[in-house]
Amino acid sequence: MQALVNKIWYQGHPLRWLLLPFSGLFALVTALRRGLFRLGIKAQTTLPVPVIVVGNITVGGSGKTPTVIYLVELLRANGFTPGVISRGYGADIQGVRPVLAGASAADVGDEPAMIVARTGVAMVVGAKRVDAARMLIAHYGVDVIICDDGLQHYALGRDIELVVIDGQRGLGNQHLLPAGPLREGPWRLTQVDFVVVNGGPAASDQFAMHLLPSAIHAVKDNRVKTDVDKTQPVVAMAGIGNPQRFFDSLQSQGYRVAYSHGFDDHQAYDKKQLCDLAKGHPLLMTEKDAVKCRDFAQENWWYLAVNAKLSPQFDEQLLYRLHEVVAAKQGNSHGIR
Repeated sequence: MQALVNKIWYQGHPLRWLLLPFSGLFALVTALRRGLFRLGIKAQTTLPVPVIVVGNITVGGSGKTPTVIYLVELLRANGFTPGVISRGYGADIQGVRPVLAGASAADVGDEPAMIVARTGVAMVVGAKRVDAARMLIAHYGVDVIICDDGLQHYALGRDIELVVIDGQRGLGNQHLLPAGPLREGPWRLTQVDFVVVNGGPAASDQFAMHLLPSAIHAVKDNRVKTDVDKTQPVVAMAGIGNPQRFFDSLQSQGYRVAYSHGFDDHQAYDKKQLCDLAKGHPLLMTEKDAVKCRDFAQENWWYLAVNAKLSPQFDEQLLYRLHEVVAAKQGNSHGIR
């Protein structure tokens, strides 16, 4: 099914024309919902600390999680105490839940588990992002909140919006769901503060981001592999929004990939499934996949960590905008508008 969807959204498959009437209905429903918030009929909560939403207007991965990690490190380096909130996609969460060190992906979601494992940042997950943010403020003393995804979660007031675009796939056929991958139309990009293009050319008013490969780590115990033999055949797997990006990265780094397999984003795994896939070969996966495989990982399962790289101009402009927001919020302690 995922293969067919990709053909419709990104390769011009004619089935998209049959789905366009449903896209029109989707456009009507989402426009009505935005209008209810704009008119104040549905309430939006403004918080006493700055809120940075990192999202996209397409379905599927575009590089939001590496961007969130980059922002956490950037803000810490400049004297802020950031916290992160997320839906916790894939986990059954009642209310809100803090993401503790070593939390399983099944309990909090794969991306939150990865973010906390990498950064140790204070993080809370839950469907109601406002409640998650309030827990961060009340119990963790954060002074900036980063919302991982949630661009369309309008109940949460936001001060800075950052959209990440997949530089390889772009906006696909530029149709709304289900005929295309868009949650909102391309017009939405003109309303956000920053547009970041992951792995592709950026326009003059956008910022290019590159994911740079870092160390190879053991999935089982996170140790760094220092004696990487790239001539040894490996099996590659990825359960992310665009698995081919990971496979292309391995090829460009000189790895000898005997076989590669892309899974659906947020796919759950089991030991037999992946042992059958690897067939005794070393298994190389993404960091996001690794957090779901730690409990049953084999000795020769590894993950490749990547780091987001953005320009100093992006850093400067985001920090400048953030300081503006901080100054504007001074004296507003109740957080509800």
